[in-house]
Amino acid sequence: MKISVKICGISDDRGLVAAVEAGASQVGFVFFRQSPRYVVLDTAAELVAALPRTVTSVGLFVDPTDRDLDMVISHVRLGMVQLHGRETPQRVDDVRAAFGLPVIKAIGVSKAQDIHEAKAYEDHADWLMFDAKAPKASARPGGNAVSFDWSLARSYAGATPWMLAGGLTPRNVAKAIKDSGARKVDVSSGVETRPGIKSPAKIRAFLSATQGLASQKKP
Repeated sequence: MKISVKICGISDDRGLVAAVEAGASQVGFVFFRQSPRYVVLDTAAELVAALPRTVTSVGLFVDPTDRDLDMVISHVRLGMVQLHGRETPQRVDDVRAAFGLPVIKAIGVSKAQDIHEAKAYEDHADWLMFDAKAPKASARPGGNAVSFDWSLARSYAGATPWMLAGGLTPRNVAKAIKDSGARKVDVSSGVETRPGIKSPAKIRAFLSATQGLASQKKP
């Protein structure tokens, strides 16, 4: 089965074009001001308008209010919302009901118990994202170029589809897929020249590294 790829933190034309041409199924736009990948509304709207309909635009938010979400969704054509903070299952339900968009809920992982606790979002989130827990000193819940033991993801037995994130690069993504059994991966810092600046060459290399790979299920 083909591995799907989401390129997150897109903020300019070069990164967008590279992601689309290389075959990404989703591109993410960060609406969290503390992130070096934060993109202003007008820029995000212009970039999303250039997307082919075959590529889904995802808006990344961290503990947003309804007002935060409405400000973005009323200006930018999003296909999905990614909640990357401490949002509860009930908050996920509220966002889905209020805005009519599918929701990805990011789950910070550092140990097996974190995967088990993700089951609380069954029947609430449309997708789960298993990402590395942020270092204690970090002001950002994701995009920190750190990874976790990818094999932990194999213990997830729920029905909600999931994707893998956290410290992925063109060099390690094949191993990450093999270890985790992921069918979908998300990358941001791993395809940058510096925080917030995407490298078209690294984006192409990342997509190339996933081509022909199939997730390997637990025996």
